[in-house]
Amino acid sequence: MATITTPRKSIAVNPLKQSQPLGAALAFLGLKGMMPLFHGSQGCTAFAKVMLVRHFREAIPLSTTAMTEVSTILGGEENVEQAILTLVEKSHPEIIGLCTTGLTETRGDDMIGILQTIRKRHPELHNLPIVFASTPDFRGALQDGFAAAVESLVKTLPQPGETRPNQITLLISSAFAPGDVQEIKEIVAAFDLSAVIVPDLSLSLDGHLDETAQTVTSGGTTLAELREIGSSVYTLALGESMRAAAAALQSQFGIPYEVFPSLSNLDAIDSFLESLADLSGLPVPEHYRRQRKQLQDAMLDTHFFFGRKQVALALEPDLLWSTVHFLQSMGANVQAAVTTTKSPLLEQLPVETVTIGDLEDFEQLAIGSDLLIGNSHVATISQRLQIPLYRLGFPIFDRLGNGQRCTVGYRGVMQLLFNLGNLFLEQEEAHVKH
Repeated sequence: MATITTPRKSIAVNPLKQSQPLGAALAFLGLKGMMPLFHGSQGCTAFAKVMLVRHFREAIPLSTTAMTEVSTILGGEENVEQAILTLVEKSHPEIIGLCTTGLTETRGDDMIGILQTIRKRHPELHNLPIVFASTPDFRGALQDGFAAAVESLVKTLPQPGETRPNQITLLISSAFAPGDVQEIKEIVAAFDLSAVIVPDLSLSLDGHLDETAQTVTSGGTTLAELREIGSSVYTLALGESMRAAAAALQSQFGIPYEVFPSLSNLDAIDSFLESLADLSGLPVPEHYRRQRKQLQDAMLDTHFFFGRKQVALALEPDLLWSTVHFLQSMGANVQAAVTTTKSPLLEQLPVETVTIGDLEDFEQLAIGSDLLIGNSHVATISQRLQIPLYRLGFPIFDRLGNGQRCTVGYRGVMQLLFNLGNLFLEQEEAHVKH
């Protein structure tokens, strides 16, 4: 059992965590025809939009209720109403994802009541789904906001229907990049299973060019697919933070579920493919058996460079869990594990201590490590400590290809092995040369 520590500081120095509304917006962006709407000031939305644009290098649809000092005091119902009507008129969204911010959560706006009042006044909004997620940015982190948005989606939109034997639901956490989602979809399709992916970032933030400019998301899980989730025979929750959403589907529709905290080491991938084989009644396809052998060979080739290396990580809980287990399966030691928010996984991590803190804590704990793993904000720490950095997580704004990054499945883990192994190899060559 790991010991969880939270440094008692008056302020966060060099913050690691991102806000809940940002995480919710990221989840909503995995739906087709979506417009995420922040109920807060313009600055809240602008900050989140800049972060998403820098990471994905894509046009990001994101709107705001533009709360001012006056509307904050008197109430934001009129701002919410006007924002929704303006979006319907100008952007024609198929669905709106409404997120609160610290400003409106502190004030205590009754969002459910506000939405009910707006619908009564505007019957034309009757067929427009508006999914509300409570995401105060003074509590929790990106992963919590992402999970809150997904849970709200599965509680609001699915409808009961006749069970389809080959349809499953995949709930995918914030730990998985668009490239990861694409790899997972290909694996599931190889078993002749039809999967409803929630959310499907591989169709919206994978870095593709559309023929015409879009004011809403041009790809992702469709509203029709979200409605059909109640007909799925099984739910696979990828990431511990998706457990609550999977449990909600079981409570509503009686759909059993299984949680996979990681798909980034050999045992975890084996378990995932075994579950798909059981659900489909088909054997594991030969090309994945071949990829497994290739991964085993890659592990054999690279384990010399991983053995007894000291690694320091600063990641969200779900991603921290999968990366720690990947490193330890290769013989590396975790010197420091810093994360952003509470999670049931943290105490189960096979490390001595997990710190819920900031990058100042991380820098102090990482001294003497052989490798740092974290987002682009860790780059300055890497320079000061003269320790190599492998960029992982969000945001990554000083490297290209974040929409295509893949670290899951046999093929993704193999590439991760080579990327990290090459860093260790360069480090040893530099040491010998010196």
